[in-house]
Amino acid sequence: MYNKADTIRRFFAYAIDAIISNLCSMIPVLGGIIGFLYMLLRDGLMDGKSIGKKLLGLKTMTGFGPASYADSAKRNIIFAIPNLLMIIPFVGHALGIILELVVWVAEIYRIMTDPYGRRYGDEWAGTQVVDDEDV
Repeated sequence: MYNKADTIRRFFAYAIDAIISNLCSMIPVLGGIIGFLYMLLRDGLMDGKSIGKKLLGLKTMTGFGPASYADSAKRNIIFAIPNLLMIIPFVGHALGIILELVVWVAEIYRIMTDPYGRRYGDEWAGTQVVDDEDV
């Protein structure tokens, strides 16, 4: 295990990724699929870093090294599903945003109470978000 990453930086990294995903999902149907895939695979993109994590100096690690696409899919499926709902015209955006907020409340609680800052998705995937300089 690594030291707990800064929670505020994690929040803003996620916000950047969510904005990217939600902007993609504004393109009818195809955008929702792109947003879904981005949220699902984002931590496997750049050596364990999503765009938000790269900008804020964070990294997703496993016990064996940076997160892979499979690790990313395991830890992020809970965030990707709301984006898939956004392919449904009109009501899909509202449902997706509401579901995303509910998931985040649970995950923020877990980040705040876990000594290593691991959320439920991290436990499922065997990952941990760390400060890039700690690796």
